[in-house]
Amino acid sequence: MADLGGRVDVGREEPPVRVTVVTMLPDRRLLLVHAHPDDESIGTGSTMAHYAAQGAHVTLVTCTLGEEGEVHVPALSQLVAAEADQLGGYRIAELAAACAALGVGDHRFLGGAGRYRDSGMMGLATNEHPRAFWQADLDEAAGHLVEIMREVRPQVLVTYDPNGFYGHPDHIQAHRVAMRAVEVAAAEGCAPLKVYWTAMPLSVLEAGMTQFAESSDNPFGGIEDIADLPFGTPDADIAAQIDGTDQHLAKEAAMRAHATQIPANSWLYAIAGNFGGEFMGVEYFTLAVGEKGPGAGPYGWEDDLFAGLPEETGPDRSPVAAAGLR
Repeated sequence: MADLGGRVDVGREEPPVRVTVVTMLPDRRLLLVHAHPDDESIGTGSTMAHYAAQGAHVTLVTCTLGEEGEVHVPALSQLVAAEADQLGGYRIAELAAACAALGVGDHRFLGGAGRYRDSGMMGLATNEHPRAFWQADLDEAAGHLVEIMREVRPQVLVTYDPNGFYGHPDHIQAHRVAMRAVEVAAAEGCAPLKVYWTAMPLSVLEAGMTQFAESSDNPFGGIEDIADLPFGTPDADIAAQIDGTDQHLAKEAAMRAHATQIPANSWLYAIAGNFGGEFMGVEYFTLAVGEKGPGAGPYGWEDDLFAGLPEETGPDRSPVAAAGLR
C-alpha cells in the first residue's frame, strides 16, 4: 500500500487529507465483512491467517467499533457505554493487535471509524440510537463497501448469512450491506466472483455437544436439542472447509488481543488447549454467489475459497450478474 501523504489546497483552513490506496495487488484477493471487532478472530481468524500466510491480499471491513460490548478487564470497566462510553475507541487498538497477529495489514472501518455504532443485542433500546448500524441507510452503507471493492477488486467475499449467523442485528445488517454492495458492484464489473457465508455444520455441533456433555465448562450447557441452537447448517449445504490448523496459534493470539471481550479463562481457550488446531483451525462456509469449485469428501467440500477461479479475473468481469444471487 502507498501513502500519498498530505494534500493541501492553498487558501483552505482544513487539515491535510491523507489518502491510502492499494497500488500493487496479489492475484488472490479476499474481502471479509464483519460487524464488530473480535468477530473476525472468532469466526474467520484461521482462514484470514491462512490466506495472508499464502500471500493473498486479505482486506477486513469492520462495520462498528463494538461500543456496546461488555468489559472483562476490571481496570477498564468504566469504558462501557453506560459509563465513559469509550470502549469503541479502545477496541480499535485491540483490533489492530488482532490483525497483526493474523498477518492482515489491510483493515478498514465501514465509512470510517465511528461512522456506525454498535446496535447492541436485538430488541434493546440501543437499536434505536441514531448512529446504530441497525438503523443505517442500506444503500449508503453499501456504497462505502463498493468503494473498497472498486479499489481492491476482491475475487472472494466472506460475510454472514441472512440471520447474521446467530441473530445479532449488526450481523444481520452486515449481511444486508455486503449483499447489496455485491449487487451494485456487479453492475460496475468489480464484484467478487464468489460470496461465502460463515457456517457451522450440524455434525460438528453434534460432536461438540457429545464431547462436552460432562464438562464443567460446557458451552452447550442448557441445550438439550441441537435444533435449539440459533445456528447450525446441514452438512450437505456446506460448500467449503478451510483447514488453517497450522494457523491456530495465530487465531488464539488474535482472540487474546480482544481482552476486553474474551475473558482470559474463556471456554474457547480451554477447548483450544485440549484440541489445539483441530478446534481453532478449521472453519466452514456456505456458498451464496458463484460456482462451486472442485471438492472432496461425501459432500464435495472445497478446501480453498478460490477453488475453480482463474488466477486473475480482471477488472471488467461482472460475475454476479452472470451467476445470479441465490
